[in-house]
Amino acid sequence: MSEHLVDARGHRCPVPSLRLRKAMEGLAPGVRITLLATDPMARIDVPYLMADLGGTVCDVKEQDGILTITVETGAVPTG
Repeated sequence: MSEHLVDARGHRCPVPSLRLRKAMEGLAPGVRITLLATDPMARIDVPYLMADLGGTVCDVKEQDGILTITVETGAVPTG
């Protein structure tokens, strides 16, 4: 299983969510992606993004000002 990592450290909102969304394009449901972000708004924005895309936030950790957010892709929305 390949690891998917999106490094958006140093970028302000909405860049972390946009990069995560781009990384999710074309991935099958159930794939896990880890987002690294320093913008605290990612803690709020990513769950909204996952709700829109049918995905799940699996884990959120913060250490030394770096958020590590693990998400799982959901079914690809239609329409």
